This record gives sequence, structure tokens and C-alpha cells, in this order.
Amino acid sequence: MSRNGGWEPRTRLGRKVQEGDITSMEQALNSGLPLKEPQLVDQLIPDLEDEVLDINMVQRMTDSGRRVKFRCVVAIGNNDGYLGYAEGRDDQVGGAIEKAIEVAKLNMIKVDRGSGSWEDSAGGVNSLTRTANGKAGSVEVEIKPAPQGLGLAAAPTVRNILELAGIQDAWTSSNGNTRTTVNLAKATFNALQNASQARTPDRARRVQREAEGEH
Repeated sequence: MSRNGGWEPRTRLGRKVQEGDITSMEQALNSGLPLKEPQLVDQLIPDLEDEVLDINMVQRMTDSGRRVKFRCVVAIGNNDGYLGYAEGRDDQVGGAIEKAIEVAKLNMIKVDRGSGSWEDSAGGVNSLTRTANGKAGSVEVEIKPAPQGLGLAAAPTVRNILELAGIQDAWTSSNGNTRTTVNLAKATFNALQNASQARTPDRARRVQREAEGEH
């Protein structure tokens, strides 16, 4: 049995991971192949942590009456440059959390970290390499590089996500209805995603477009 508990990959990327052709999450993301199997993330990043950012009860009327579900917002990361985010819904809180974590693994990004100031030592990864901006609903989030030792000047939700990504120092600001945790979390992830996509190689983008139809 393989170390991933008998997982049988169904995608080209999954097979490359299981066969040892791809041995890191960075290689997987740079391959341009779509990430569709959470098990390969478990294999490449075994030390993932998860943080439940928000749980809400959602009610809607159906023909058979009122139906209640739970919506869970989760961020996952290894505190060292990799981050995922997702929402999950289920009749039970535990089920919603599990669904969110599985989807978050398919939304993994490599956060573009760097020194936050010219005063920092070269090659540092304590902050961001550039200012990152993200938006979700009415909420806008800006994350700016900061020098080593400043810490995270951020709201708790934003701080939790930055810590999971391995960012230790940053200035942040947010506008809009920031009391809506889901939009604040989504905007923060979106900002880091925008910053990371700015560095995605053209070749990887091309391969990803070619592979979109893979199942």
C-alpha cells in the first residue's frame, strides 16, 4: 500500500505525483495541470493546518418546508508559503467543515513571499514581495510588505489567513462591511491569489488552458 493510504489517482497530475515525477507542491502548481484530487495535496504537503474562520446557519424554504444548512468558511496552510481557502455547506457542522477543507485543498496557491524592507536580510520570506489587493462583495483588502519584527497589523480573520500562509510581517487595511467574516476572508485570499498569479509562468498558464477538459 502506498503512503497515501491506497489512493488511486484519476487525473494526469495525480498519477505524476503517485509515480514520483512530481515531488513538491510547487512543481504541481507550475505544471499547469488542474488540481482536482485533494489526496495529492495530502501527499505533497503532509503538515497542513486548518482554521475554521466562520460558521453560519443558512435557512431556505423548499417545497417540503424550511431547510437548515450550515455554511463553514475554512483556510488551510502549512505556515510556509502554501494556502488554500473554501466554503462548505452541509446539514451538519462537521460535514460542512470537512467539505470546506477538501475544496480548500483544490484551491491551493503558493504565496509570493519576500523581504518586507530593504533593511531586511536578502532572500527573506517574512513578508510579501509587493502590495496585494483583493475584493469580495463590498469588502476590499490591501496587504503591504512590512519590515521584519513589525508583526501582523491586521484584523483577527486576516491575521489567521496570513499566519497560515507563513507571512509574519505585514500592514493591512480593509474597507466595506468588514464585519462579514466570509467576505473579509475571501478578499484576503483573493489578494494573495492575485499577487501569486502575477508570477505564474506563461507556460504554466498555457498548459492549464490546454488541460481544462481533463477529468
